[in-house]
Amino acid sequence: MTCRRLVAPMMVALALGSANGAAAQEFEVWLIDQSNSAGVAYGGAIHIYQGDDLMGEDAAAAPATTIDLAGATAQLCMASTGANPVRPHMIFFNSTGSHAVLAFVASGHVVFFEAATRLPVACLRSTPGAGGARQAHAAVPTRDDAAVLVANQNGKLLERINTNYAANQFTHDAAATLNIATCTTPNGIPCELAGVRPDNAPICAFVASDNGPAFVTLRGGGLFVVDHTTTPMGIVGEYDVSAIGPNGCGAVEANGRVFLNAGGGTAANLHEFTVYRLPMTGYAAANPPNTPDRELLFQDFAEHRDAHGPVATKGERYVWVLDRAGNVAEVFDGPSGARVNTVDLRSNDSADPTPDLGVIAPSGNRIFVSLRGPIPLSGDPHASTGTTPGLGVVQLQQDGSTGVMKAIAPISNVGSDGVERADAHGIALRRK
Repeated sequence: MTCRRLVAPMMVALALGSANGAAAQEFEVWLIDQSNSAGVAYGGAIHIYQGDDLMGEDAAAAPATTIDLAGATAQLCMASTGANPVRPHMIFFNSTGSHAVLAFVASGHVVFFEAATRLPVACLRSTPGAGGARQAHAAVPTRDDAAVLVANQNGKLLERINTNYAANQFTHDAAATLNIATCTTPNGIPCELAGVRPDNAPICAFVASDNGPAFVTLRGGGLFVVDHTTTPMGIVGEYDVSAIGPNGCGAVEANGRVFLNAGGGTAANLHEFTVYRLPMTGYAAANPPNTPDRELLFQDFAEHRDAHGPVATKGERYVWVLDRAGNVAEVFDGPSGARVNTVDLRSNDSADPTPDLGVIAPSGNRIFVSLRGPIPLSGDPHASTGTTPGLGVVQLQQDGSTGVMKAIAPISNVGSDGVERADAHGIALRRK
């Protein structure tokens, strides 16, 4: 019989938390397991951890409330769209933390949850695009809570869902869709073109704190900067593959600039760790390509390199960029962009943690990281295969310029065949 459970904890002490008299940590972390629910070919799980447990003396034993996505979520999606949700991938909260937004990359579903009740309240599905494909690699709320931007990866569409969280009203605005496989840029260049932007599958969209344009990374390289408020959404900045490399995911804001990456993780671009920095403003349809200039902060094409989830530390003093292939994080100075450190995230608990995406604790002294499993369900296996699926707790040191993996709260989904299929990916933090 297939089961989903937390395995026995590894005892690792942490110095902070309510156990030693520190103030209560009023937050929770939602971690996504991409593997199918027991006995079915859909579903997955959300594991929800309380801040006090993660900041306490035994974070490895932090209990989780688990939402089986084959239950109420699948029932809602089937009733709303006629299809079950498959492969939960990335999760975000809106600005107030009232709702979580979960994208299912394989089936193209986007599900909205009331965070306090944990209940799914709406399920929508992306549009068939290029070759009839549809996915939802990431669904990102805008900073004004007016919309969610859906990166329909294989469909090569950027889609918009208009949102009213107070009323639980979520509307797929088909007229807003930007078809980035067939469009033409303001400079008269085909959006998708060999040698310019060869594969316009959108990977991640990022909207900075000023609610300005969305930065949309592309699987084959290049970047679009998009005005997400117009109908249809419009390109206000275009970068080609010579300026921005492939497989970027994702981006983070620090000191008034956007840090974003290019990585390996696909058969067409197996190894790359590149970090760029762009301004948040200065974009206009009248600009020539690759304007404003991007800054190249760091680049490495060595084997076993794959730039992935970026995290800004408290006060935006540093930016960490995780490397799931190399099991390290590269650390950049927030104000200057200079690379200042390489942090090894291996530990006695895992020689191959495969750190994927991360979030910063409100206190600023922990980064919580999703750790991949032995059967990765997204990304090329050479980069995304890990041995200890779960939630990694990284303790920051020296004002955030370095740190150590202090604990791993494992997740498990072992079938009747004895095979571990748990595969953590999406992660988000909600302040309560």
